[in-house]
Amino acid sequence: MDEAGEGTSLSELSVVGVRVELPSQQPIVLLKEVDGDRYLPIWIGAVEATAIAFAQQGVVTARPMTHDLMRDLLAAFDRTLQTVTITELREGVFYAELAFEGGVTVSARPSDAIALAMRSGATIRSQAAVLEEAGIAIPDEQEDEVEKFREFLDQISPEDFESGS
Repeated sequence: MDEAGEGTSLSELSVVGVRVELPSQQPIVLLKEVDGDRYLPIWIGAVEATAIAFAQQGVVTARPMTHDLMRDLLAAFDRTLQTVTITELREGVFYAELAFEGGVTVSARPSDAIALAMRSGATIRSQAAVLEEAGIAIPDEQEDEVEKFREFLDQISPEDFESGS
């Protein structure tokens, strides 16, 4: 894929939030298509769930977390993260790519890419094929269920993602 994503169909996504799926206790990040009705759930690790929740809630830690450090390194080297793209879903595993100015791209786990994008203001997007395969369409009439999910997200804290083992 070239740096602008030309020749491919991309959809911009927004982060709805993170939650823990029961009974597996597996955290997920839920993304929503900005100009559509599809949602993309991605199962992630507890550390990344905490990092995304902290960014979404505006929590500032006493010392920089890994994704804060990555943002600070980019700033120190005068580099800008432009986009994060969920590029593919292969054998149940999502893949992502960080795109920087000047056409530089780096492969990344979607959870890390999303956590960094939220700290740096980069656009999050997905290849159409990923949304077609893993996206879940929720029509407007079911939007009240999504609103209930958003209310749930407002009531949880990053500590809810810490492992009890």
